[in-house]
Amino acid sequence: MMILKDILYKVTINAVVGSTSISVNKIEFDSRQIKKNDVFVAISGTITDGHKFIEKAIADGAIAIVCETLPKSLEEGVTYIEVANSNQALAYMAANYYQHPSENLKLIGVTGTNGKTTVTSLLYQLFKKAGYKVGLLSTVKVMVDDKTFRATHTTPDSLTINKYLKMMNDEGVEFCFMEVSSHGIHQSRTEGLKFAGGIFTNLSHDHLDYHDSFAEYRDVKKAFFDGLPKDAFALSNMDDKNGLVMLQNTVAKKYTYALKNYSDYRAQILENEFGGLLLKVNDNELWTRLIGSFNAYNILAIYGAADLLGLESEEVLRLISELENVSGRFQYFISEEKITAIVDYAHTPDALKNVLETINNIRTKNEELITIVGCGGDRDKTKRPKMAHIASALSTKVIFTSDNPRSEVPETIIEDMEKGVEPQNFKKTLSITDRKQAIKTACQMAEAKDIILIAGKGHETYQEIKGERFDFDDYKIVREFLKQLQK
Repeated sequence: MMILKDILYKVTINAVVGSTSISVNKIEFDSRQIKKNDVFVAISGTITDGHKFIEKAIADGAIAIVCETLPKSLEEGVTYIEVANSNQALAYMAANYYQHPSENLKLIGVTGTNGKTTVTSLLYQLFKKAGYKVGLLSTVKVMVDDKTFRATHTTPDSLTINKYLKMMNDEGVEFCFMEVSSHGIHQSRTEGLKFAGGIFTNLSHDHLDYHDSFAEYRDVKKAFFDGLPKDAFALSNMDDKNGLVMLQNTVAKKYTYALKNYSDYRAQILENEFGGLLLKVNDNELWTRLIGSFNAYNILAIYGAADLLGLESEEVLRLISELENVSGRFQYFISEEKITAIVDYAHTPDALKNVLETINNIRTKNEELITIVGCGGDRDKTKRPKMAHIASALSTKVIFTSDNPRSEVPETIIEDMEKGVEPQNFKKTLSITDRKQAIKTACQMAEAKDIILIAGKGHETYQEIKGERFDFDDYKIVREFLKQLQK
């Protein structure tokens, strides 16, 4: 039990009705989880408004309510706190409740359109190999040193973040690497956390279903760096036109990385093939199993962060050479029939372009490049024709299919995509709504030395259709079909 006023430290309060000296059990923002003596925080979400469930929360035992608008009728014996922003209040309350766990380890936030999962996951791997106890908060999974937990969001809610960070404190974790999404920043989920560093990967077209404009999307990312403390570092990609924007107003120590521009951490690609990359990093040669120029940027971000966190440069180079690919990020295998299958999370125009250009730079052009791609339902519709345009321009054959259609009709999503295909590329394209059938067809079309790229879902092991999640793993399915062809 904790005293309510202690949990409210740093929260911007407009009005209080009742006593803040009461003992409370725990904090909840989901009214279904409320038990006796809990605090209910009413959040105006994108789908439901928590203010509608205040009465239910009180009926289930809530002793205090935190909200942006006080209810018209107030229950006796219940404390009401009116706040300026419920999301922000929840973030500070969560940090206070769990005793500021981010202050007891070095928390590094990674933000950008693409590369967040790869950079955080590889930093987790690297620091584990270096002998440290490490935490990871990523799209793929949450790691509390050696313990694995299922991830539900790129950036979890602030209560979940602080709960995991407290678990990390209890396990003696020294470093935690965390994906920081634009949704997470905008919804104040990272407020009240102390970051030891921030990394910017890149910025391209994404989430315009949520943000009003690209400028707003950029400025939300920038807000994360604006909020870093003086003793933190801000490491930014100088080859991205928004790289300097991220550093404009930060009081953190500024560092840069790049392949093309002068920077603190720079690299040159010496070799790029399906076996991996040979890089020259700050005058040292480095071999990595990761593939493509986009991964050269990820490696530089990792190298820079590890250096800034005090690891020896030579040790960092050695450890990077041992790192393994992240699940669903350019994850590939070569079948007995010599067909290369690649599964990648590329679900933005820029990410898809990067992956296809990487493949085209490596292949001899004597083989077919068959791309299977879809777009998610209930998400940014403007990127659909762009994705199809890129896929049809940079592949020899393309199959448009379902991604996670969610509540939308899959055929409608595919029709939106087809609008982006230029006339000269129509003959390359095929539309198969059923994703499993699309993968099977690609496997049947492929011959020795051909390459199949399955883009969009990557590490996801489900497909979301009409509110239900069905088991679906691109990597397992393509392996299965290519194995059947060997018989």
